[in-house]
Amino acid sequence: MADIFRHHGPAWRASHAGHVSLGQLKVMSAIERCRTAALGGHVERCEACAHLRISYNSCRNRHCPKCQAAAAKEWLADRQAELLPVPYFHVVFTLPGPIVDIAYHNQAVIYDLLLKTAAETLITIAADPKHLGARIGLTAVLHTWGSALTQNPHS
Repeated sequence: MADIFRHHGPAWRASHAGHVSLGQLKVMSAIERCRTAALGGHVERCEACAHLRISYNSCRNRHCPKCQAAAAKEWLADRQAELLPVPYFHVVFTLPGPIVDIAYHNQAVIYDLLLKTAAETLITIAADPKHLGARIGLTAVLHTWGSALTQNPHS
């Protein structure tokens, strides 16, 4: 991912100027610089043969696949251990295109509404005897980027 960001990032940033948040730009920059001389490093020395190796520092950004792969696997295993032996459904709620720009400039308000509305909708429909007739539990996750790394708020 770092190579892709380093190679295509400048053009992508330019073509999406005004639609990428400062936080997203910081993540891209951290990933681009991760384990490079830009973040400094240290020299490792083998005690047996005296071989020297430069080891560059990591960015430690929670979105970096190099830095957080182990933590992500551990988080996923922890979540899977919490699952009950019942069927699960993956439901996605997304914002209509015209509201995406509004969401970008009013993130706290719009994202809060998106998550609350999604939860209320699922709870209401599930409680209806014509559907499930049950009280459900849910886990909601907010995603603000789509797979094409463009602004695409959905939960």
